[in-house]
Amino acid sequence: MSPRELLRPYAAAFVSRFMQMLQYRTAALAGFATQCWWGGIKVMVFAAFYGGSAVAGAASPMSLAQAVSYTWLAQGLLVLLPWLGDPEVAQAVRTGAVAYDRLRPVDAYALWFARSAGWIAARLLPRVALMAAFAAVALPLAGLGEWAWQPPANAVAGLAFLLSIGLALLLSTAMVMLLNVAATAALNERGISAVATPVVIVFSGNLLPLALLPDAWQTALLVQPLAGLFDIPARLYFGQLSGWHAMGALGLQCFWIALLVAFGRLAMGRTMRSLQVQGG
Repeated sequence: MSPRELLRPYAAAFVSRFMQMLQYRTAALAGFATQCWWGGIKVMVFAAFYGGSAVAGAASPMSLAQAVSYTWLAQGLLVLLPWLGDPEVAQAVRTGAVAYDRLRPVDAYALWFARSAGWIAARLLPRVALMAAFAAVALPLAGLGEWAWQPPANAVAGLAFLLSIGLALLLSTAMVMLLNVAATAALNERGISAVATPVVIVFSGNLLPLALLPDAWQTALLVQPLAGLFDIPARLYFGQLSGWHAMGALGLQCFWIALLVAFGRLAMGRTMRSLQVQGG
């Protein structure tokens, strides 16, 4: 069997889930409106913070323009945060339909991975487009250029950012797969999500850019896996990582993807061998 034929069922799973999620336009618009509201609040907080820092003469690793752009960037990429498992898997666990995936003539981990990637990508693309239209286009036209989403540092930084976002999607999916496996083992996803949410929000840089945290923490914060969701793409976007440093950051994302996928496959294999089906 050719590689194309081997990949066909997983590509079909990705496309079907992607197209299914694109139908929820109202949810995308509601999420976009909520993210604009919270993004505006964060921008005002940063404006006040940087205003006070300027008066005090304090130096900052990020300019106000970068902090504002980071805020809109983080709001647009919010669905990359792996604080929830795939709801389709959670429902299958509750109803017992998860047992069907053991009978399919495909790799169960790859099938779930493709579905989860399609679920994330379909929610990501519309919100990023809407956020860019609002923060990068509408705000400058309204005379609020200081609060707008600024373009990348240069063309190379923009290309590195796009590549990093593609890797961030795979990294997020690998983390979602761990939540899926944990929910399958525990037969309930609520407690797992409650524990994951605060950890993901803080260490991904969504709550506060990791660059603004103490200097002594920077190395540890940069190498941990959640930095690959927001922090590394943002540093590439602003040109803070270039040349070999940029290659190293992209390599770090690839490392965590490979490690988490390998661990997820191992955990899923053990979980499926002792699976207890609920429902009927």
